[in-house]
Amino acid sequence: WVYIGVRGRDIASMVADLRRVVSEQVKLQPGMSLSYSGQFEFLERANARLKLVVPATLLIIFVLLYLTFARFDEALLIMATLPFALTGGAWFLYLLGFNLSVATGVGFIALAGVSAEFGVIMLLYLKNAWAERQDLGDNTERGLMAAIREGAVQRVRPKAMTVAVIIAGLLPILLGSGTGSEVMSRIAAPMVGGMVTAPLLSLFVIPAAYRLMRRRQLQV
Repeated sequence: WVYIGVRGRDIASMVADLRRVVSEQVKLQPGMSLSYSGQFEFLERANARLKLVVPATLLIIFVLLYLTFARFDEALLIMATLPFALTGGAWFLYLLGFNLSVATGVGFIALAGVSAEFGVIMLLYLKNAWAERQDLGDNTERGLMAAIREGAVQRVRPKAMTVAVIIAGLLPILLGSGTGSEVMSRIAAPMVGGMVTAPLLSLFVIPAAYRLMRRRQLQV
């Protein structure tokens, strides 16, 4: 039995380095075997569950989006933008030197939910503004652009306030120390990083994509 205390590193990367060194420097005799147990064993079980939880979460988000908009293309638009919204969390993990783990996976699941919420609200504002223009008989390219500007501008201040509140609430968790802080900081890190890219995506990319989707319905 060999007991290893991990401090300042996540278990997954530590075991990966340990396995590499052992495979290079230790020659097992016939009948001998190695196993890695303890917290790493629990981590492996959690990773196996995440492989089921993450696809199920994405499927649930897509179903809820479809029930909200009753349109396949609009639900697919929100889902297609989710990976781009999550890039901020991935880059922030890289800058902090964190590796992917169960804790960061939980953080990315939470970030995906918030990013979908940003996109849903933005799309609803765009649809309402465009519906008002159509009710007035302005079904032209200029009317669509005016509706997109009107709907997007209305979301700037609420989105900025939402992002500020989320970051203010997560920074103490990210920078905290003490028992459990290593896990909690890895949950908060994707959320903090994603609060940079997710709002920008919903403010710039979704309105542009919505314009491309609705151009086919315009009057020539």
